[in-house]
Amino acid sequence: MSKSLNPPKVPHTVISFPHPHVVLVTLNRPEHLNALQRQMSFDLDRLWKWYDNEPSLRCAIITGTGRAFCAGADLKEWNVKNSEGNVKDVEKWAENGFGGLSNRHGKKPIIAAVNGLCLGGGMEMILNLDMVIASETAKFGLPEVKRGVVAIAGALPRLIRTVGRQRASEVALLGRMYSAQQFFDWGIVNKVVKLEDVVQEALKWAVEMSDNSPDSIIVSREGLLGGWEAEGPRDSTNRIDGGFIRAWKVVII
Repeated sequence: MSKSLNPPKVPHTVISFPHPHVVLVTLNRPEHLNALQRQMSFDLDRLWKWYDNEPSLRCAIITGTGRAFCAGADLKEWNVKNSEGNVKDVEKWAENGFGGLSNRHGKKPIIAAVNGLCLGGGMEMILNLDMVIASETAKFGLPEVKRGVVAIAGALPRLIRTVGRQRASEVALLGRMYSAQQFFDWGIVNKVVKLEDVVQEALKWAVEMSDNSPDSIIVSREGLLGGWEAEGPRDSTNRIDGGFIRAWKVVII
């Protein structure tokens, strides 16, 4: 099945299909700790939209090569643009944010397989993903305050919703690094595994999801996002109904 698929090309990224219903996206700039150049966010945004509209795919995984998952934005590129007076060019975001993920709503689930350093924009991405599998050696953080910049791609409000104001303030205002185990304890990471197992574990979860009803996954996820985006439980349920729940009741009656 994967042989007939034609995903958009994304530079410095390896796209593979380890299962008929799963796409694996691997960031591949290890010499730059998989920091994303500005254009990569736009290219990845197109890829995730393609994934949402490809009927054979039901789950996606994103990971990185080398010792980093993603170290955030390519600050060297930003510095060059800044010196040229073209800061506005790098301040523009893809429609769905950093990596096409930090503000993505989307239709289908995406799992992060965090293999190593997950900093800045990398954190902004995983905080908006559906599930996070992390290696026991992974490190997380929002070091922006140590560099005189700000996490503005969506991480701050999402961090508060996940871990509460005090812990979110610790992460965002101190700029510290955190272990995978710490983030597991705080509810950001779903499972911690050995480095060599991180992608395979994420694939297990993706395949398990893919074995479920794709329509149920999409609608259930939409309901979850209603709560995530501060929508009331009743409004969220009513919104995702759209005849689906009524039809389901008719079937079981």
